[in-house]
Amino acid sequence: MAKLTRRGALLAAATLPMMPGLASTTPAIGAPAPDFALPDQDGTLRRLSDFRGRVVVLEFTNHDCPYVRKHYNSGNMQGLQREAASRNIAWLSVAASPVGEQGHVTGPEAKALTASRNAAPLAVLLDHRSQAARAYAATTTPGMYVIDAEGQLRYMGAIDSIRSTRVEDVARAEPYLRDATIAVRDGRQIARAVTPPYGCAIKYSDA
Repeated sequence: MAKLTRRGALLAAATLPMMPGLASTTPAIGAPAPDFALPDQDGTLRRLSDFRGRVVVLEFTNHDCPYVRKHYNSGNMQGLQREAASRNIAWLSVAASPVGEQGHVTGPEAKALTASRNAAPLAVLLDHRSQAARAYAATTTPGMYVIDAEGQLRYMGAIDSIRSTRVEDVARAEPYLRDATIAVRDGRQIARAVTPPYGCAIKYSDA
């Protein structure tokens, strides 16, 4: 599989066509969130079902993606991660790039990246075979999902409302993910349960 080109990485994808290897069905809001088992940055196997009883945020990520860098360079992503932790919400960053693709990281590289960015996820999960990406029909990085304490999918889509790579847009964007996460934690209805994701296209593993 060819490497993602810089031009391809810069493409914002609000709605991408079905890609080879993509799950044939899209996860449904209010339905059980697909379970998965992935190694974290330390090699520990983590299952989504291990976090039953807690709200979970899934952040599909690629650290080389300019849309992802926007939210880390501004400190927005780290702030959301710390706010989640303060509310006992489990934030799982899912490194979505297979071997040979832009943004691929090993466990030690993921740990070093977390430290260098002062990030604060509960864990970084390595989705090298696109197991979780396929299960969630994830198409972009950043791609965000919120799962309630009963294991039901409650939000999926964009981190915010402004589809750009500009750091200055973060402050004036509508914070879709933050609003959804707080609503789920507080047991309230989410105003927008599905929003169009934007970012860099996720490349799927052939393995």
